[in-house]
Amino acid sequence: MANTTIKTSITTPSKDQWIEGAARVGLTAKGIVYTLVGILTFTTAFKLSNAAKSGSKADVLQWIQDQPFGQILLGLTALGLLGYTIWRLIEAIKDTENKGTDAKGLAQRAAYLSSAVVYGALTFYAAKMVLGNGGDSGGGNDTRQTVAQKLLEQPMGQWLVGLVAVGTMAVGAYQIYRALSEKYRKKIKESRLDKNIKQLLISAGKLGYIARGIVWLIIGYLFLQAALQSDSSEAGGTSSAFGFLEKEYGSWLLGVVAIGLVCYGMFTFVRARYQPIHTR
Repeated sequence: MANTTIKTSITTPSKDQWIEGAARVGLTAKGIVYTLVGILTFTTAFKLSNAAKSGSKADVLQWIQDQPFGQILLGLTALGLLGYTIWRLIEAIKDTENKGTDAKGLAQRAAYLSSAVVYGALTFYAAKMVLGNGGDSGGGNDTRQTVAQKLLEQPMGQWLVGLVAVGTMAVGAYQIYRALSEKYRKKIKESRLDKNIKQLLISAGKLGYIARGIVWLIIGYLFLQAALQSDSSEAGGTSSAFGFLEKEYGSWLLGVVAIGLVCYGMFTFVRARYQPIHTR
């Protein structure tokens, strides 16, 4: 009996080990994408490189593919993004974070599900590129414009697009709130961080969440314009948001946001290493 008990205690934790592995690999892949988005956006904004048209996630995937051994690197990135997608789905469906079924909990789980959909689409796009069937790098914008167009075709379509706009801006505002309230720090076990770089990593996380929030706010604003003008071409993704920033406020502000996205990517690496991953 004692031997059975010991055996059970040893083997049980490994049952869901694949979920934790998928989460950590997925967070690493997400960190790579955001870091490259920030770097390529910064270099493009100041004409330091022509590596990307806009610094969108689709452009980043294209940049990875263009590197030596690009197909292999892109395939590994796609697998990482798939892991992230699966983890977010599990969080949404199994409620591994114990968010509950009240309004607040369901809203958080819906956010996990939304994240799974977004990164699932990015995984699919990366897989198509690996197989030689990838589209152009404007895919992110085209997808959002397609969504806006489909909604506009429905009864009360402008209101539906308006709701998407409000929801997207709410996500952006919440990202900034998480940064300023420092709630994002709950994502990691700070006690395990090296004391010499702890404050630098925490500050990077704050700047990163603010930058990400700004991008979400602009994407929401673009959807709002699509609703008000009943024109799906007004909607757009990250590349449109970057274009809006550069046009309205200049390359310097775009550069600051780009640096913030690099910081978000770096903090995501920290999450991949130090975030507690719940599997049940």
